[in-house]
Amino acid sequence: MTQVIRWGILGTGKIAKAFATALRDTPDATLAAVASRSVDSATTFGQEYGAERFHGSYQALADDPEVDVIYIGTPHPMHHENALMCLNGGKAVLVEKSFTMNRRQAEDIINLARAKNLFVMEAMWTRFMPAVAEAKRIVDSGEIGKPAHVSADFGFTSDAGPEHRLFAPELGGGALLDLGIYPLSMASFFLGDVTGVTAQAEMTATGVDMQTAFTLKHAGGGISSCGCSLRSRTPTELTISGEKGFVRLQDRFHNTDSISVTLVSGTERSERTIALPKSGNGYTHEAQEVGRCLRAGLIESPVMPHAETLAIMGTLDAIRAQIGLRYPADA
Repeated sequence: MTQVIRWGILGTGKIAKAFATALRDTPDATLAAVASRSVDSATTFGQEYGAERFHGSYQALADDPEVDVIYIGTPHPMHHENALMCLNGGKAVLVEKSFTMNRRQAEDIINLARAKNLFVMEAMWTRFMPAVAEAKRIVDSGEIGKPAHVSADFGFTSDAGPEHRLFAPELGGGALLDLGIYPLSMASFFLGDVTGVTAQAEMTATGVDMQTAFTLKHAGGGISSCGCSLRSRTPTELTISGEKGFVRLQDRFHNTDSISVTLVSGTERSERTIALPKSGNGYTHEAQEVGRCLRAGLIESPVMPHAETLAIMGTLDAIRAQIGLRYPADA
């Protein structure tokens, strides 16, 4: 693997623009190529973000010999097809969350990556943020005692119409896959494998979830309480608790620059806040992890491993089964 990681970006939407911006802040990385469904769109995007080449088809990017790894930033239902195409083109892949529409699709991608000995990772950028990394270090150190409870929420008030992607079943709409993936992934990150789930939801007229609440039981004995909403501006906080205290990531926990640690012993209570600024818009941290893994010859990241991505997709399937949320990809 060359020292400079040559990135391709598949898709030219809002999230792809955020990732392209982050590559400017990523050491030893370059935006080698971008692909859209039209060469005009790819050229406009590529010129704005300094890409070297512009492709008018996704297949052309998958076949580009001057690309090491491809970031897939298309809508959820396209991830499966796009990732398989890129892997078959011999490329490492970073797939935006939700990784796929269901666990079966996720298995297809990971099985192919393993068969071809190619790197693939779910783009759960929050796991690589300095604030979350430090929270994990503190929890793992035993300072708050054995972690036993996680509470996490993610909600905003959407004014989008029923035709918008967020509310369209054919585009993987609903609060769960867009927002609920964050609390779920953090609960898994801090408490381990999910062994049981109970969920309820308020559905929209288009058949996707407007808001969903779910509780999880974890293999180590812990419990988590999670929620997501497209009709409420929630606190969007993450709290990890043990018998000695708790670590809290406050407003917009997925993108925060600080954490607080509270310890309680009898009537004694101590609290400290730690500033942990992110680099740029934050997406560079996951890009740096991909680069680290590629240079080390890894096909998965220990921070966002294949087995956990599969388990999380399985839990999403279980939640959807309970709330009656089905997508065309489930057929």
